[in-house]
Amino acid sequence: MSALQAPVKVSPVIKFFRWSFLSAGVLYGAFHQSRLSRRENARRELEEKERPAREAKLAAEKKINSEREIKELEALIAPAK
Repeated sequence: MSALQAPVKVSPVIKFFRWSFLSAGVLYGAFHQSRLSRRENARRELEEKERPAREAKLAAEKKINSEREIKELEALIAPAK
């Protein structure tokens, strides 16, 4: 087994820059998260406003598709004579 060596003395300048970059990263992350949260909230509000129109459109398309499917099934069951 090898003997453990004494830890290396880290320069105060290096420590300063390490802590500075860490704190700058945390501040940048908080700023970026805040900015993205505002964008997402605005997008969600817009979707909520558009939801009734989108649901009405989907319901109309679903009704048209079901009517067409019923006509196709009737044509298969009772073919024209």
